Amino acid sequence: MANYKTLLFATDFSEGAEKAVDHARTLAKMTGARLHLLHVITELSDKRRKRVPADVIDTFIREVTRQAREDMDHFCQQHFSDAVEQGVEVTQKVEVGAGYEDILAEASRIQADLIIMGTHGRTGIEKVLVGSTAERVVRNSIIPVLTVRS
Repeated sequence: MANYKTLLFATDFSEGAEKAVDHARTLAKMTGARLHLLHVITELSDKRRKRVPADVIDTFIREVTRQAREDMDHFCQQHFSDAVEQGVEVTQKVEVGAGYEDILAEASRIQADLIIMGTHGRTGIEKVLVGSTAERVVRNSIIPVLTVRS
């Protein structure tokens, strides 16, 4: 069995992420690994924001980040409130960034042994137009990635 010390659970709070929760909890409990939750706010890194005054953008980013932290707290409370009792250390982080690149950077920073994330299960033209953060993580990660389809 692989030796897991740190697991990175990347979440966007979607149905796909909800389905991946049980896998993350079970692996962390079975292996005694620390479980680090990460949410990356990607919509704010768009280059089109150059047309909006900086003070408006700064206020908007602060508000969206505040809301994302509240969402993360709620997500943790809902899914991981009893994790400590079960011997699982859970940490969390919310950041503004570019999606998959930030997930990989965080995995490197915390020396994760495995990345766990849900997928939306997009196919066809929707996948081509929207892209897939999970797919990019899988393609570019140097550590194993567990994806759970919604």
